[in-house]
Amino acid sequence: MTNHQQTATIDGGEIVVRTLLDHGVTTVFTLHGGHLDAIFQSALDRGLRLVDTRHEQAAGHAADGWARTTGNVGVAIVTAGPGVTDVVTAVTNAYVDCVPILVIGGRSPLSDDERLPLQGGFSQLDLMRPVTKWAATVTRIDRLADYLCQALRMATTGRPGPVFLEIPADVLFAHTDAGHASFGSPARIDPPAASTYAIASMLQALAAAQRPLIMAGGGVWFGKGTDALRAFAEATGIPVLANGRGRAALPEDHRLSGGGFMTLATLPPDQGPDVVLLLGARLGLFTGSAGRPFIPPTATVFQVDVEPEEIGRNRRIELGIGADCGQVVHALLNGAGDHRWPDRQAWTSALQGARNAMRTLLNASYADDHRPIHSHQLARDLAAYLDRESDVLVADGGETSFWAESSSTIRRPGHWLSHGYLGCLGTGIPFAVAAQVAHPDSRVVCITGDGSVGLNFAEFDTLARHGLPVVVVVNNDQQWGMSKHGQELMYGKGRTVVSELGVVRYDRAAEGFGCHGELVEDPRDIIPALDRAFASGRPACVNVLTDPDIIAPITVAMVGAAAATGGKRTDGQVVMPYYGARETR
Repeated sequence: MTNHQQTATIDGGEIVVRTLLDHGVTTVFTLHGGHLDAIFQSALDRGLRLVDTRHEQAAGHAADGWARTTGNVGVAIVTAGPGVTDVVTAVTNAYVDCVPILVIGGRSPLSDDERLPLQGGFSQLDLMRPVTKWAATVTRIDRLADYLCQALRMATTGRPGPVFLEIPADVLFAHTDAGHASFGSPARIDPPAASTYAIASMLQALAAAQRPLIMAGGGVWFGKGTDALRAFAEATGIPVLANGRGRAALPEDHRLSGGGFMTLATLPPDQGPDVVLLLGARLGLFTGSAGRPFIPPTATVFQVDVEPEEIGRNRRIELGIGADCGQVVHALLNGAGDHRWPDRQAWTSALQGARNAMRTLLNASYADDHRPIHSHQLARDLAAYLDRESDVLVADGGETSFWAESSSTIRRPGHWLSHGYLGCLGTGIPFAVAAQVAHPDSRVVCITGDGSVGLNFAEFDTLARHGLPVVVVVNNDQQWGMSKHGQELMYGKGRTVVSELGVVRYDRAAEGFGCHGELVEDPRDIIPALDRAFASGRPACVNVLTDPDIIAPITVAMVGAAAATGGKRTDGQVVMPYYGARETR
């Protein structure tokens, strides 16, 4: 090589993009910041899809939604300073629900530390550490690929969850010899498996039980175990319930599906399951409150979780198995042929009857011509409209998500996206963005409350710019429904405060972003409006005015004893809405 020849070099942005592509990442959710341009330029050259949102919170929620709907890691890239602070809520939402996402954050140059640079002056790592599995800073370009590989491993192995990697600008824009650059490679990791003794014990107990039950959570979905679970259920005749993250692990129109965990709440304890196999679902709010658990105290419970520390939370467990749910289900399926499995049609029918009881009760609670429109009719009509196996339903809002969940039938895992333990509103449209990108041939509908839709409303612009024909249905009861109804139950109708919104033309606002918009006031117009929205071929907002006086049963249940006592102390206890009674000390 002559003296005037120069060695080819690449920058940190090229290393980031090539490492992500090597790990199977095809789509990144982001919002522009100058700290990130090296990544964006390489993505442009190498075909990594960038979906830019209008707020970093929405980019984080979309990465979360991508993981929930695909079962694979979601990636968001945000700029330094306010870009990182804006994404914290989305990261926290993924953290409490154990969803694997990688957030890459820009950072002011290392050389400017303690100089009060632009978008610096605070520790982004200290901000992120409490709500991530792992958070780190890359300090050298030759370590960048190593850190990215470690971040992706941390997000997706063991208990899934969010990780945060910040890349200072002087590292990202630095150049290194292309011939010696490392891009990392995916590690082949064999997930933990159950012992032969554990598999035999579970099979023996399930075969001998009178009312066995499988309760599936997100661990089955992220453990790639849904197909094996269906085969095991069919081989044994054991019915399956699923929580929000595991919903449709068994299609909900399957003869062995009993719906969600709440099905058990409608059964008398002595008619509930006697043996439960809890697969990748934690024992918390969504398996029943401390005072009224869904699983009867007398039931024998086998709990499988990839994170052993989760086993035994809140109740006694017969046997805990710290293993990957996908591995366990495959092992159970392989051993099922060694046992005789009795006919349990009566038990399965009892579960399906309990599941359908709430729908029957809700259907009987109003007339089809109810004006203003009953929220359950809106959700029921929407559920009936979404009859294709490939349809995706996203639900956002306190009471709105209840109406949608209680009415819908989901047939594919990852095709129901809604709230989790954080109770975070505003996830709906960003989740729908991710779902439509991930499933371009599917119809995607987001049903959202009028309170929730305001939190990330500008993402209608994201839908329009990226040509994503999501239909957003606004359950517009002119208020923060769960909040106002809770206040009314607690304090009376004259004591509501900061919970009213009034009639807002969200449809017209969406039209301003280039979307199709409709206002619906008559229940007979719901289906025709949906037909026109999908026929438009554009993102759409169907703004449905619903009855503000209808209180969802979930609100009554969550306010509970607090409403009965007016929130006053009783027998040495303080009674709280949403949390029940607690002893005072």
